[in-house]
Amino acid sequence: MNLRHIRAFIAVAEELHFGQAAKRLHIEQSPLSRTILKLEADLGVALLLRTPRGVSLTSAGQVFLRDARCIMLAVEQAEARARTAAEGYQIPLRIALAGDIGRFRLSALLALCRQEAPLVNIRLSEVPLAQLLHGLNAGLLDAGFAVIDEVNAGIVAKPVWKDPFVVALPLRHPLLAFKQVPLHELLDYSLILCDRQVCQGCHRERERLFRSIDAEPKVAEYVASHGLMLTLVAAGYGVGFSSAAHLVVHQQADVVARPLADPTATLTTYLLRAEGNVTEPLRQFIDRAERVGSQDAGDPRRT
Repeated sequence: MNLRHIRAFIAVAEELHFGQAAKRLHIEQSPLSRTILKLEADLGVALLLRTPRGVSLTSAGQVFLRDARCIMLAVEQAEARARTAAEGYQIPLRIALAGDIGRFRLSALLALCRQEAPLVNIRLSEVPLAQLLHGLNAGLLDAGFAVIDEVNAGIVAKPVWKDPFVVALPLRHPLLAFKQVPLHELLDYSLILCDRQVCQGCHRERERLFRSIDAEPKVAEYVASHGLMLTLVAAGYGVGFSSAAHLVVHQQADVVARPLADPTATLTTYLLRAEGNVTEPLRQFIDRAERVGSQDAGDPRRT
């Protein structure tokens, strides 16, 4: 087994189709199939279930995929650390993003880091929450951002940013009569929501809000992006519902955002790290993340 085998397996496991995986790897399908068979033979287990309709992961394949991703992440980090050392920079901070993190505030944090600590190289990666937690526990990551604070033992979740929930409305909508929209007023309208896989934290807080008034919202559509949500809102398909941090980068002239009247209707972003000693570069990074959150507390965009 070598890194080429691992890369090939990850591509097939993510695409669940040999043809699409081969295109992604820029190779022919036949050698890709042989590579996976060789990997399975080396491991002594079946990683994939092959059917005429495609492929799926066996239980062993699901476990191996998680470890394979960690192996590739470790290899990429080793390469980055070597290049960083050769360029005279400090050992990089390895920061992961799990879920849809507000990009405007993240940009402000990175700009502040470049200004105050230009020799600290920050390596960003976007990973599923489970991989973020595993990376922190295994020492493969220094910290990460997520909008969910339910973490494993050994992980510290520190709230750093809070964003109000907002309602996205088309022009001349009746709810524009409210400067702050009462939550119960939304029950008369169909909602356009981002899918829970796009932002699990937003989905969970959404459910908590509607449970607080013992109501079930009417959902017209679940979409995969905030941009598509606003497009449907502008076309009159329904009312959008998300946080200010997620909508600020998708502003449209034909959509108006209104905050909810409930002051507790906020979405919290957490900085996650492993328990134990904190290095000085990481301590300073955490301090800057908190400063970015406090500096924009009065910004109506709340990004």
